[in-house]
Amino acid sequence: MTDNKEKLPLEGVRVLELGTLLAGPFTGRLLGDFGAEVIKVEAPDKPDPMRQWGQQKDGEALWWPIQSRNKKSVTLNLRTEEGQQIFKELVKESDIIIENFRPGTMEKWGLSYEILSEINPGIIMTRTSGFGQTGPYKERAGFGSVGEAMGGLRYVTGFPDRPPSRIGISIGDTLAALFATIGTLTALQERHNSGKGQVVDTAIYESVFSVMESIIPDYLLADYVRERMGNILPGVSPSNIYMTQDETYIVIGANADGVFKRLCKAMGQPELAESSKYATHHARSDNMKELDELIEVWTKTQTAKDALSILAEEGVPSGLIYSAKDILEDPQYEAREMIITREHPVLGEFPMPGVVPKLSRTPGEVKTVGAEVIGKHNEEIYGGLLRYDAEKLKVLKENNVI
Repeated sequence: MTDNKEKLPLEGVRVLELGTLLAGPFTGRLLGDFGAEVIKVEAPDKPDPMRQWGQQKDGEALWWPIQSRNKKSVTLNLRTEEGQQIFKELVKESDIIIENFRPGTMEKWGLSYEILSEINPGIIMTRTSGFGQTGPYKERAGFGSVGEAMGGLRYVTGFPDRPPSRIGISIGDTLAALFATIGTLTALQERHNSGKGQVVDTAIYESVFSVMESIIPDYLLADYVRERMGNILPGVSPSNIYMTQDETYIVIGANADGVFKRLCKAMGQPELAESSKYATHHARSDNMKELDELIEVWTKTQTAKDALSILAEEGVPSGLIYSAKDILEDPQYEAREMIITREHPVLGEFPMPGVVPKLSRTPGEVKTVGAEVIGKHNEEIYGGLLRYDAEKLKVLKENNVI
């Protein structure tokens, strides 16, 4: 029987992933989700620390199988001359290199873009670092936390009477990975025209700063510095969390004029939408605190379930603040296959997030969890792709090259 299944969008694209921890590997994960062959390269004596990060079950880290899904694991010591030569052989057969070392590391190993592009003119090198490959800070160490701070995000995160706060995930690294992925795919598309690769230079602090909305013109043109505001949006009302009768917080966003009218109807107080204190965007902003108190008076007369049912019926954006338990019980997540399971060799059926975004004809796919053993695919890549025989592989391993 013929398999008529369409190819994944990035099938035939080979990626060498050198990065560790978050930003670089998350880029590799995104490319792998859509069919790229991602070969994760780890030092034989220094595995990616992500193998140990986060919660564990039966000695297995629960973050690693997600971050390294769809990837093949090989070991290679890039600090040795022989390892560098092997890497160059891999570059000849590849399309993309992902690395998130401190700038200058690849050059120190004799693996600069200039050298590698002579070997393969079409190679795309995606480089993610704290501050980018140029500028006075380029050699500084820069984790995601620093990028979030210097990109402006931490300053506005939290409540006004408390110190700046961290968002509950590694958002700086993730944003950098998203921008790196966009840059990589853009360079890949451009290569169709020129036949040439290029460097994709992504800085964590810039990735964070890029999503910071209008904080610069706010300051330069309106002499306004956005501060920590907790759960509200400055100048945008109503948009907050509200306590219900059963002591559950729900989110309501009804700041547009039409939506606000629907909220007032849902509350049984349609006259509020005509009040001069609330009828317009600026009026609601000026009376934000009072309006939020009025809304919470209503939500406290309703259970969370009832309030959300009424709001949904009236077309008012609203929702619970989900924990992992809530996510697992939600039919929308199930309908869109956002919780998937794949077989883990130690843990059995392993749950993880599905692929985002959804493509109608050639959707992404998760085929495997991250390799539980470092160098699991050495023989496949070195023996198959580079055609090394068993004796050479044995010697390379004995010499700590792989």
